[in-house]
Amino acid sequence: MLEVKTFPKDMSVFEVNRSDARECFLSGLFEETVKLENGTRSFYTYLKSGLRYNQPCLVVAPPACDNILQWLEESFWLSFAEEHDLFLHIMLPENGEWKADGSDADYMNKVYMQIQSRQAYVTMQDNIYALGLGDGAIIANQAVMKMSSEWSGLAAFGELDAHAMLNAEALQGAQNTGKTELSINAAKVQVPNADVCAYWKKQNDADTERFANALADEIYFPSTVCKSSQINEEKISQVRVTNGYTGPMTRELADAVWAFLSKACRHRGYGHKMLRNRIDPDAYGFEKHTMEHQGFTRLWYEYVPESVKKSGAKAPLVLCMHGRGGSAESFLSLSGISRVAEERNFIAVIPESGVYQQRPGSVRNTLLWNGEYKGEKIDDVAFLLKVVEDVKTRRAIDETRVYACGQSSGGMMTSALAEHAPNVFAAVSPWSALVDPDHDLVLPEKINPRVPYMFLFGDRDWLVADREHGEMEFGVTAPIAAYLRNLIKLYGLEEKPLQYTCGEISWFVYRNANKVPMLTVGRVAGMTHANYPRESWIAYDEFLCRFSKNADGTLYYMGEKV
Repeated sequence: MLEVKTFPKDMSVFEVNRSDARECFLSGLFEETVKLENGTRSFYTYLKSGLRYNQPCLVVAPPACDNILQWLEESFWLSFAEEHDLFLHIMLPENGEWKADGSDADYMNKVYMQIQSRQAYVTMQDNIYALGLGDGAIIANQAVMKMSSEWSGLAAFGELDAHAMLNAEALQGAQNTGKTELSINAAKVQVPNADVCAYWKKQNDADTERFANALADEIYFPSTVCKSSQINEEKISQVRVTNGYTGPMTRELADAVWAFLSKACRHRGYGHKMLRNRIDPDAYGFEKHTMEHQGFTRLWYEYVPESVKKSGAKAPLVLCMHGRGGSAESFLSLSGISRVAEERNFIAVIPESGVYQQRPGSVRNTLLWNGEYKGEKIDDVAFLLKVVEDVKTRRAIDETRVYACGQSSGGMMTSALAEHAPNVFAAVSPWSALVDPDHDLVLPEKINPRVPYMFLFGDRDWLVADREHGEMEFGVTAPIAAYLRNLIKLYGLEEKPLQYTCGEISWFVYRNANKVPMLTVGRVAGMTHANYPRESWIAYDEFLCRFSKNADGTLYYMGEKV
C-alpha cells in the first residue's frame, strides 16, 4: 500500500538547492486539508522526485470507492504525473461516495485554492486543470461550471446525467485571499472540455461544423467570427466528445487528453482571466542561459527574432521580469513579450529571480526579486547588469536603447534598476508595483541621469489601488503616491497631469518643462494584481521605444534631446 505522508509544519528547515532553486524539497504522496463551511476535507498531493515549482497541476475527482489509495496504486496516474512533470492532486469521496448536490464541487474548487498556498510547494493559478472519472465526472463538471474563469481546462469521462448541469447558471462568489497573487472572481468563460456538449458549445462559442479524430467522435472548434483582438485572449477552446465509450480510462487516452488540455493556460488580466496558448520555449526558439551569482545558479531566457539574427544590426534590448512566485518560463506566456520582440525587432530577455520565504514556516525558495536566503540579501541589480553584459558579448545591442519592464515583484525590480543603474536603462515600465509594502519606504534622493517611467496597474489591485482613501488623481495607496510624488519632484514635472481614456485604460501623463512625458500612469479598469499581454505592446510601442540615452547620460525623446 502507498505511504501517505504529511508536510512538516515548518518547511523553512530545508536547504534550497543552489543549482536549481525551484526544486521541491520533498517527494511522495502527501495528505492535505481544506476548510469547508461544514468542516474539513482531505485530498492527496503527489510530488515526483525532482519536481520543480510552477509545473501544471491536475486535480482529479476519481471514481467513487472506499479505498482511493488502492485505486491510485492500481492505476497509472502516479507514473503519468512523473512522465508529464506535473503536480497531481487526488480528491477523496466522503464515505466512498460523491455528492451531486454541489457540495463536492465546492470542495474541488477549495482544493484549487489550497494548492496555491505556497506553504510546502509553489504552483501557478495559470495552469490548473480538472479531471473527473466515473461518477467523479459530474463533480468536476459542476466545479468548473461554477468557477470556469479559474480552471485552465476540463476533461470529464463518465455518465453525465442531469446533475452535471447543476451549476450551469451558478457562479462562485469573489474570494478575498489576502495579499496573494491568487484572485477569485468567477465568470462564465471558455474552457477546453471533453464532454457535456451542448452547454460547453454555447459557452465556447463553437461553430456547428463537426470534426472527428481517432479518439473523439465529435470535435467543435470556436467560431471564426471574432470581433475583438486576440492579443489578450485567444479563441482556442474546443469541445471534444466521445460517444458511448464504456471502456476503462487507458494511459493512451489519458496522454491524448493531456496533450490537448495542457496547451492552454488561464492567465490573469482585466475583466476576467484569459485563455491563451502556452508558449513553449523550445518550440518558439528561446535560448536558455545560466550563470553563477552569489552561490546560486541563475537563469534567463533570450528571444532573438530571426530578422535581428539575419541583419546583424544593433537591436534594442528589453528585460522583462516575472512576479513573486512566478518563473522565467511562466512569464513567457504571461507577458507575451516574445511576440512584441518578433514584430518590433528587439531582443527580449526574461530572467528568473532569486529566492525568499513568503511567510513564517513556508518554503524558503519562493521566487522574488531582491530577496534573501539565510539572512543574506540577494543583489539582483548586480545579477541583471551581469546578464546585460553577457548578452552584449554575443549579440549586437543598441546600448542607447536598453529598457526594463516587469510585474509585481518584477515591477519593484524595474524601479530598482531605474534607481541603481540609470546610466544603463533609457526608460522603464513597472506593472502593478513600484515599492515593497512589507518594508519601510525609502525614496530615492536622485535618479541621475533621469529614467522615464510608465506605470500600469489595475483599479482592483490590492497592492496599489485604494478605492476608499486613494491618493492622487488615480487613487493609489500612500506608499505608491509617495513614490510617484517624489518622481514628480525629482524630475520637475507638472503637478497636474494630462488625462484621457482609451479602452480599458485611463491615462495620466506628467510632463517636464519641455512637454516630455517623463511619467505616465495607466489605470486598468476591472483588473486585480496582474498584467496582460497588451501591456507589453503598450509599454514598448507607446513609451519605451520613444526614449534613448547616450553613454554620457543624455536622454532623447523621439530623437530630440530632453
